Amino acid sequence: MTTDNALATLHALPRYAGVADDAYKPGLERMEALMDAMDRPHEAFPSVHVAGTNGKGSTASMIAAIATADGQRTGLHTSPHLLHVTERMRIDGVPAPAEWLAEAVARYRSAFERIAPSFFEATVALSFRYFAEQHVDRAVVEVGLGGRLDATNILQPELAIITSIDLEHTALLGDTLAAIAREKAGIIKRHVPVLTGGTHPEALAVIREVAAERAAPLHETAREITVRRAATTLEGMTIDVETPVRTYDGLQVGLHGAYQRQNAVLAVRAAELLALDAGAIREGLRDVRRLAGLRGRFDVLRTDPLVVADAAHNPSGLAAALDAVRTLTGRQPEGGLHVAFGGVQDKDVVAMARLLAQAGATVIPLQFDAPRAMPAGEVAAVLEAEGATVAEPAAVDAVQAHFERHAGPHDVLLITGSHGVVGPLLPENAS
Repeated sequence: MTTDNALATLHALPRYAGVADDAYKPGLERMEALMDAMDRPHEAFPSVHVAGTNGKGSTASMIAAIATADGQRTGLHTSPHLLHVTERMRIDGVPAPAEWLAEAVARYRSAFERIAPSFFEATVALSFRYFAEQHVDRAVVEVGLGGRLDATNILQPELAIITSIDLEHTALLGDTLAAIAREKAGIIKRHVPVLTGGTHPEALAVIREVAAERAAPLHETAREITVRRAATTLEGMTIDVETPVRTYDGLQVGLHGAYQRQNAVLAVRAAELLALDAGAIREGLRDVRRLAGLRGRFDVLRTDPLVVADAAHNPSGLAAALDAVRTLTGRQPEGGLHVAFGGVQDKDVVAMARLLAQAGATVIPLQFDAPRAMPAGEVAAVLEAEGATVAEPAAVDAVQAHFERHAGPHDVLLITGSHGVVGPLLPENAS
């Protein structure tokens, strides 16, 4: 099977479209069947399981980078991908070879036809098969949607992590923070330690309740960790952190934004609970982009004028990206704030448009190629209804060059709204 044929086989599987359709298949029956067909690969390695509304991909990447810096062969499963499916299954920051994917899809094609998994279930199963074949020392696995019924919840991890919790996918997960927290707390297993970061009291109460029911030792960063200093530059941030184990002065984190501070704190405490080396914590956080292959999180594409790409795809993620821009530019750009924004059908585009209007941004609606992409004209209508200043729509591949031709030296461009927007802007060979 060629790589193109393998991709076609995978893409022909049902894909989640934001509603309870054929692609959204909650439950673990199909994953159990896939694991049996693949010789139970998820049982071949210890794992760390990471759920949450925002921050789970970055937190998972930081933990994986620290483990790699500690000398462990580390698998990392995240979703969605930016450019190629193999980005979902990385070892020490390097995606699986396309040739391996083609061979694996051919090998298990009959199982896919018999079991009829979703696209997500198939890619999770392939990630686990790849990690098992490559004899990883540990895998860090990001939840796709929710937690309790997510395909990744087939794991019996050594540590469960729940990052922030906010309202998302309310038609599927529930319309209150408590209901959503209960779905995400579904990754908590009996007697397995669970680590959680700063989140709403309503959600935290549910996490505490579930952890107690399952006799899972609970660690809360708000109770166990103090951040004494934080400074931000274009290269990332520097923080001083005090934990129950030690004090880390001058930790350099290769990511931007106040929200990444909380993710870094989670990663530090997770690394301690996993008994990883203090030196590896420093190296992993500093070099997270290289060691974990992390992309699409506040990537600075140009500094003069400042152009940033961030795959924020919900209101809380966009708010964090806007705050990071304000922090880097002294709270408000001396020039103008321009945001190239691509909307996605199953996201709260109205709330995101409201944030952009409040930020005083000039918004460029983006036309881009993705299964759930909103037409630029629809995005423009939503933006105008929320009072945003709207510029002419543009194609993703042209918006940066157009901005650079017309921007003043102090103007800023943030390109955001979806992984489908950010992916085409990043070089395929970037680390």
